[in-house]
Amino acid sequence: MAAVFVSFLLAAPVLLVASGPVRDPSNGTVPLVLWHGMGDSCCNPLSMGSIKKMVEEEIPGIYVLSLMIGKNVMEDMENSFFLDVNAQVSMACSQLAQDPRLQGGYNAMGFSQGGQFLYGSQFRVSAPIRKPPLTPASSAPTGGPWLSVDSIKVRKTRNGVHLSSSTHLVQAQYWHDPLNDDLYKKHSLFLADINQERAVNETYRKNLQRLQKFVMVKFLQDTVVDPVDTEWFGFLKAGQAKETETLQESVLYKEDRLGLAAMDAAQKLVFLSTDGDHLQFSREWFTANLLPLLR
Repeated sequence: MAAVFVSFLLAAPVLLVASGPVRDPSNGTVPLVLWHGMGDSCCNPLSMGSIKKMVEEEIPGIYVLSLMIGKNVMEDMENSFFLDVNAQVSMACSQLAQDPRLQGGYNAMGFSQGGQFLYGSQFRVSAPIRKPPLTPASSAPTGGPWLSVDSIKVRKTRNGVHLSSSTHLVQAQYWHDPLNDDLYKKHSLFLADINQERAVNETYRKNLQRLQKFVMVKFLQDTVVDPVDTEWFGFLKAGQAKETETLQESVLYKEDRLGLAAMDAAQKLVFLSTDGDHLQFSREWFTANLLPLLR
């Protein structure tokens, strides 16, 4: 049950908010779930460890779970590159469902690709999200044609990326090539499914609708995600790789395949932005813009 979901899509945070969570009777707080990005781990003192410590300082008594995808920190880091995304989401859902402190609802914050994976787990987790997940700077829900350090490899292997690389490289599993849309939809192992691009799964749609808020954060100077518009669920127009379209201009929105149009009409979608490169934000900005969503 995620209360607040903060998802930092490859470069921007995303926050999903569902129905009212059960607060800890001893201190009135809502638990927080974190999911780190590519090449990171649950407990790095310079990244997730720092975020966890900061939140605990700002919200005394809060329970913060930083997801470890694997048996140890090293495996967690390796899995961010090489473990099938669906397997990662299943592992996360298992942790969320089995943790007794999360059963009354929780907030969720994903960083970089961890934001996208938390977004995906919202569709598949058995426990209902209660508040908005925050996703600061993760791979955008719609994916992007030029993603992070693997972009050079992906551009060179565009025609085969969904056929071969996607089974070995995590980043290829959220690759969306606008020049080969049919190939993407046919062979995508993860992204096309959670974005309802092949068929509409009503369970997915209902699960997303349970959120109170879906907050997306765009890093205006991001050099990791291209186009940066994907951080607000936009993407490139089909058949070319230059012009972008907003979420509201997309078929996904116009056909409301995920329920995002309905959520937008109900003022459940929140679009935040900040200056800076990928995941570069100050504690002051975090405190002013994201912490209020976690309280």
